Amino acid sequence: MPTTRAQEAAEKRNLRSHQQTEDQKQAAASKPVSKGKKRASPRKPASMKKTRVKKEASPEVGEKREPGAEDKKEEPPAKKAKTEENQKVEDQSAAKEEGSEDADADSNKENAPAKRHPAESMYQAGTIERGHIYFFYRPKVELEEAHSLDDVQRFYMLLVPRPPQFASPGSSGGTQSKDDDEDQEMNLIESGADAVPATEPKDQSKKRFRLLIIGKKGLPDPEAGGGGAGGGRKQVFWAAVSSIGEDLKKLEEGLGPKEYETKTRGTRHQAAARLAARGAYAIVNNENAGTPSQRETHFGYHLSHPDDEHFGEVQQTLGIHKASSFVLQVKNPLAPPSGPAQVGLPKGQRAEYPEEIMEGVFGKGGKRGRESYGLRFAPVERRELLDHEGAELLFIAARSGQEGLETSLGEGRGHALEEAEKDEGKETMDEVMQEIAMDDGKNPADPLEGEWA
Repeated sequence: MPTTRAQEAAEKRNLRSHQQTEDQKQAAASKPVSKGKKRASPRKPASMKKTRVKKEASPEVGEKREPGAEDKKEEPPAKKAKTEENQKVEDQSAAKEEGSEDADADSNKENAPAKRHPAESMYQAGTIERGHIYFFYRPKVELEEAHSLDDVQRFYMLLVPRPPQFASPGSSGGTQSKDDDEDQEMNLIESGADAVPATEPKDQSKKRFRLLIIGKKGLPDPEAGGGGAGGGRKQVFWAAVSSIGEDLKKLEEGLGPKEYETKTRGTRHQAAARLAARGAYAIVNNENAGTPSQRETHFGYHLSHPDDEHFGEVQQTLGIHKASSFVLQVKNPLAPPSGPAQVGLPKGQRAEYPEEIMEGVFGKGGKRGRESYGLRFAPVERRELLDHEGAELLFIAARSGQEGLETSLGEGRGHALEEAEKDEGKETMDEVMQEIAMDDGKNPADPLEGEWA
């Protein structure tokens, strides 16, 4: 039976539709199916959607269709599990790091030093200063010479601080060889080297110095008792820092001859100060003090001039030993005068320390001691305590002689000073005067030979 054109067209449409269906089945069969994939919910008709849907062109037969958002497959379970496991490990690692940081913070808190008393940070143990020491005396007014202690108006102690000998740039004398470096390294570890001052340069008018006035016109004898119960109390003497500076020419003028006018006696004359002894000194704070109350400052010196042959009546009368040591203390400027004689400077002449020292060293404000001003006396916990004019010092006689000096300073410092001063004892009197930029004609050095002048 012959077919019409309409029948042929309908048959072609059926074949095309059947071919499309077969292609779609094959494509679906080739795609992996996720076991955990949820059944897709029925799609809402386009008429019920609020958003516009862009009309897409129908794909031709055999054309590969790009998957849309609705065709994206869920992650395979294995991959998902692996991702979750990695995330879990990362979370655990982060938590571990946070825990470690917390533990480190707690450990740092535990290991951090406890908050210390202000006085603890002020204390400097070991040798806090070393240098050269010079003793002068001045005859009384209208006396050109002194022949005994009764003729002495003032007794002075001049301190010229110096760096340690092993650290002095000029101690090796120019370019150093390898052997010199090794020698210097040996000096660093030699016992007591920190107490030996560097060589004093000559004819330099600019040097830091500290001039003290000794109250009793002489040093106490460490071997003599001070009148306490059983004679066991040590002798003491007072001193005050009268001037601090760097101009030795002004110092020479201050210690030189003076002339002044008075209303009752007219013009008065006073002779220049005389040099009676020269040596090296060291100030040492004990290093084994467990508590602030156990701290002590030791002041010790060893003479280079005069030598044993010329050590005579002048030195003996002024209480100057070849080697000696004292316990050194500083008086609180807020404390009232002490002792039956009410010893101490007037308020207007006392040192003015900063609050840091007043609180940290003396304990002002009830931090140390029983009084509101704190301790009446304190060791020289820092060198700065001596660098104020009007500072009042208490010297308590400790020991004399070479062995006594070593016992007080410790760590071989006494022996090191002895050896150093043996070498410096070879200097002439002129060279000694040049160290402090003084003229022997203005400030006689004759007493270095043991005789009054």
